[in-house]
Amino acid sequence: MKVLVVYYSLYGHIHQLAAAVAEGVREVPGAEAVLRRVPETLPAELVAKLGATEAQKMMAHVPVCAVEELAEADAIIFGAPTRFGNMCGQMRSFLDATGGLWAKGRLVGKAGSVFTSSGTQHGGQESTILSFHTTLLHHGMVVVGLPYTFQGQTLVDEVAGCSPYGASTIAGPDGRRMPSRIELDGARFQGRHVAAIAAKLVG
Repeated sequence: MKVLVVYYSLYGHIHQLAAAVAEGVREVPGAEAVLRRVPETLPAELVAKLGATEAQKMMAHVPVCAVEELAEADAIIFGAPTRFGNMCGQMRSFLDATGGLWAKGRLVGKAGSVFTSSGTQHGGQESTILSFHTTLLHHGMVVVGLPYTFQGQTLVDEVAGCSPYGASTIAGPDGRRMPSRIELDGARFQGRHVAAIAAKLVG
């Protein structure tokens, strides 16, 4: 059973969550986690001005996803940072190229899930994931979130991401804050949860 983890990450926050998601997937017997990035649409000069060149080099070993790979997976977990309460443009452009899969119903019945990041605690994490779900539903996917059995999202003694809609992290206004232990635990839980549900769907 193949679980595809498809993501976009500029500074590495989503990349770290994606790695944790993949760890969770691999905890399910028979589940294979495959990491893929969506194509960058920003010119290299702008990436450099944004101070993201080193982070991009760190992620360069992850292959860029081909649209057809989505159809070959048994489940897909998407990761995208928040941009004004919606998914980033790079992910939107990638998804807009999946019309051929939609026309043939190639993703119908597959488990689909989403994780995200934002600069601030109330930076649109939930709206990003919920608006992302619309695309998954149009493809006929079975939407999977992050249930409250992950008790990390009920804690109130520290600032942290994660909600019933999916794992998330808070990057901070300057992007220096990396995913916390609770946020990474949430991502691992989500990966494991999606893979377990996918196994039942495939079975």
